[in-house]
Amino acid sequence: MVGIGVPELMIPDVLRRNYGRWESHEVVKPGVLKHVSESGEECYTVRVGMPSNARISTKTVLAFCDLADEYSDGYLRLTQRHALEFVGVPVEKVDSLIRDITAMGYVVGGLDRSLHNIVTCAGWFHCQLGATDPLSLAQKLNEAFFEDFGDEALPAKLKISIAACPNNCGEGITADIGIIGIHRDIPRVIKENLKECELPLVVSICPTAAIKPKRGDGLVINPDRCMHCGSCYMTCPALPIGNAETDGVGIFVGGKAGTSGNGPSFAKLVVPYLPNHPPDWTEVVNEVKKIVDAWRKDARAYERIADWIERIGWERFYKLTGIEISSKSMDNFVFALERSLKDNVRLRW
Repeated sequence: MVGIGVPELMIPDVLRRNYGRWESHEVVKPGVLKHVSESGEECYTVRVGMPSNARISTKTVLAFCDLADEYSDGYLRLTQRHALEFVGVPVEKVDSLIRDITAMGYVVGGLDRSLHNIVTCAGWFHCQLGATDPLSLAQKLNEAFFEDFGDEALPAKLKISIAACPNNCGEGITADIGIIGIHRDIPRVIKENLKECELPLVVSICPTAAIKPKRGDGLVINPDRCMHCGSCYMTCPALPIGNAETDGVGIFVGGKAGTSGNGPSFAKLVVPYLPNHPPDWTEVVNEVKKIVDAWRKDARAYERIADWIERIGWERFYKLTGIEISSKSMDNFVFALERSLKDNVRLRW
């Protein structure tokens, strides 16, 4: 159908010739992927680490385009996690391309048993719901784990995702380590601005029925039911949420979107709250390091964090990482006993 899929002109010749005919692929060196087709033809791809959201200058884009013209027949692509790939690089030019990329100050890597590109939502750049600054936090994490992107020294792939608020646009809940912004105060009701809002819609959109109409006051919010998601603020600007003094982040672990191993899983909360302390983000970086270091030392080959925790149990996870357990970390979901707490003779909450 016209207009559906990738236009043929945007597909390199090597991909067009072997479309649907690939037999195998392997990582031949950090950041370099080799695909082999049924015909025996090989396709080499070089992956480059990018800033979160792939926010780079026009000058840098043009420099990468020049490299693509020289090494990959003008073809570039962005991965789902915003890494940049040169596809169809002749094998004899791979090392030369890596040298040119390194000279630009970028690193080649992010394949297989390494840190994959850290992704975030746009946060305060475009959204009024953010409880943290995901892009600056991602930059600090990139610096802390820089070496893990450019080599293959981890037990398995490591994906870190950051969302600025519980709406989770950054998909932290399905990453090995997810960092999600948390509001700790309920929305404020600005009565004089409520006339701009459709009150029945505001009441109905609250997922926990925390908002009720009140004669004279317009709306009232029950703090015991509010989950600080900000859905009401998206509908009504008279209900702003966010407090610079109390907003922060929570850390989740064990999420996975892929079907390998034990299959997809949602991450679980292990650090309920850490304050926003830019620009160094010391508390957050230190907690993430604890998790990664414990996993690096104890996990088996190709064992993602979710599979590692499934094997050792949550009690040992907290012991190995040194993270202090909190009652707020406990899963009180109605099906927790069946799906999380494993109520059997090998109790591993």
